[in-house]
Amino acid sequence: VQLVESGGGMVQPGGSLRLSCAGSGFAFSSYSMGWFRQAPGKEREFVGFINWWTGAITDYAESVKGRFTISRDNAKNTVYLLMNMLKPEDTAVYYCAASKTGASLALKVSRTYDYWGQGTQVTVSP
Repeated sequence: VQLVESGGGMVQPGGSLRLSCAGSGFAFSSYSMGWFRQAPGKEREFVGFINWWTGAITDYAESVKGRFTISRDNAKNTVYLLMNMLKPEDTAVYYCAASKTGASLALKVSRTYDYWGQGTQVTVSP
C-alpha cells in the first residue's frame, strides 16, 4: 500500500496550490480519503475528507471552509486538495490518508485512518 503526496511548495499569502495524493496497492474507490496537516510544534489536525459513498460527501475544518476543496478521481486513484486564499497559518506538512469507513464524524479523527502518505510541505510566506 502506498500513498504519495505531491504539489507542495512555497506560495505567497492569497495564493493557491493544488496537492495530489496518488494511491496504490488497495481498492482506492472503496476508501474514504482525508487530508491532515501538522505545523511545527503543533499536533496533527484535520483538514478535510471525501468519503467513498456515491455522491462523495465532503467536510472540512472550520479554518479552511470556503477556501479548500477536496475532490477525487477514482479512475486515476488520486485525491486532490485545492487550496485557495492561502494564509501564513496554513503553513504545515500536509498528509493524505485512507480509511475504510464512510462515517463523517469518524473521518475527522486521525486514528480512523488505515494508511498514510509521507507528507508534503506547504509554506505560505510573503
